[in-house]
Amino acid sequence: MERITEPLFLQSTMHEKIWGGNRLRKLFNYDIPSETTGEYWAISAHPNGPSTVINGSLAGQTLDQIYKDHPELFGHPTSPVFPLLTKILDANEWLSVQVHPDDTYALEHEGELGKTECWYVLHADPGAQIIYGHQARTRDELVEKINEGAWEELLTYTPVQTGDFFYVPSGTLHAIGPGILILETQQSSDTTYRVYDFDRLDDQGKARPLHINQSLDVLSIEKPQNSTPSHVHIDHLSLTTLVTNPFFTVEKWDIDGPITVQQTTPYSLISVIDGLGILICDGQEYPIKKGDHFILPTSIQKWSYTGNLSLVVSHI
Repeated sequence: MERITEPLFLQSTMHEKIWGGNRLRKLFNYDIPSETTGEYWAISAHPNGPSTVINGSLAGQTLDQIYKDHPELFGHPTSPVFPLLTKILDANEWLSVQVHPDDTYALEHEGELGKTECWYVLHADPGAQIIYGHQARTRDELVEKINEGAWEELLTYTPVQTGDFFYVPSGTLHAIGPGILILETQQSSDTTYRVYDFDRLDDQGKARPLHINQSLDVLSIEKPQNSTPSHVHIDHLSLTTLVTNPFFTVEKWDIDGPITVQQTTPYSLISVIDGLGILICDGQEYPIKKGDHFILPTSIQKWSYTGNLSLVVSHI
């Protein structure tokens, strides 16, 4: 079998949402299907929107199929499903106030992984906010406030600026507010339990369903604890580790010249969030730019970058 030593560049699916906008076109020059485009599933093997490889010997194949057929590219993983999902979300309106289950609950009730996630804020309008946790001190109080619809007493609003980072483990009550574009790294799951949807109706005049019983099953009473980023600067690389947990590590790389990298994990997921440069693997040069997303598989043990680039890098 031919050894594959090339990066996997990906083309992925857009998802229209009631709360979506057009910043994916304005800020990333993506071809979007409408003015209410909410999500780009940039690196995905989830059945609701798998990415397709667009280069090399695996061009035209989807990431879920490659993960199944070529385990050697991912360090011969034990997980039967590709464990991570990278999205870019454009919130033109409030997303629902929601919560995600952990693995145990999700596997039992939904047949898929739970959803711990994190957000790197690519853009935030002045005054933008998120909902990050709640004010209830006991589970009884949490249930009471939800049943009463006492949202202003319950929800914790947090101001957001471009460049902020938030860690959102399963069980966290949360919502992204208008004017925010984020890069989300998460477990590969599409399970969301809506607690409150601002009483809005879709274009058919119908309210989206809520999931109060499931939400009460999985909501944490604890206040969310954001991660504490750590920084290191080496030559032309400024590396910020944004979060490390049992599911993923997420880093921000700011590059202002040539660097060479050794693979220290089974594989790496890369999103170019700004700049232009060149990726060099196995003697081949690959131009990269803002909006590109790719995977560096196990078979690539060393690579280089040149140019001025900002990357979000994640791995298991």
